[in-house]
Amino acid sequence: MDDVITDIPPPSRFLLEDLNNFTPPPAPLPSPFLVFSSADSKKGFQPSLLIIAISSPSLHFLHHLSSKTLVGSLVLPEIPFAGNSVETSLKDKSCNIYALNDAGKLIMIVLVQFSVTPERAHAVAKLLIGEKIIPERVLILDSVQSRNFRGRLSPDETIAFKLETSLERKNSDAGDSSLVKGLEYYPSGSVVDGLAAALLSRCELKKIKGLYVFHGLI
Repeated sequence: MDDVITDIPPPSRFLLEDLNNFTPPPAPLPSPFLVFSSADSKKGFQPSLLIIAISSPSLHFLHHLSSKTLVGSLVLPEIPFAGNSVETSLKDKSCNIYALNDAGKLIMIVLVQFSVTPERAHAVAKLLIGEKIIPERVLILDSVQSRNFRGRLSPDETIAFKLETSLERKNSDAGDSSLVKGLEYYPSGSVVDGLAAALLSRCELKKIKGLYVFHGLI
């Protein structure tokens, strides 16, 4: 007769992944949110153009645009504020929102200075487009991930491509002035993902003219 005390117990009939099913799931992350400095934000903003900069060159250029005014920020709770400077800096992990008046028309600029995971991309896109901020037109500036690009390029070749919503293309075909001229469409077979893709999808969903400009390989 087996000794239940000293004998080696039989192997578990559960697989490791089955055992993991008994562990409670991690607590969900708090939702991202917008913070505005102006009381007018309760009414929302309706800019003629919303520029969203994600790539390093576009962030650097728009950061040094002196005529813009800081009006708010998008906060991702998982991104710490530690290390950010009091004055806005390109080294900060932040997502600041600026306003710029051009001939009486409101232009808003968003500088996305932290990485947004694919799981959070649509929540961030929803906040930036179609709720508090309802733009007539959106320009998204990002670089091309080399793993997503299917074209042939020499290492020193400067590249720029575009994708656009159906409404943007329809208006361009009808003779409306385009935000950018002379750009080829993103090559067939190339992949688009991440925050920029979520932003363009949001424009399509809300029937907003949207243009996604890729420039440079990373």
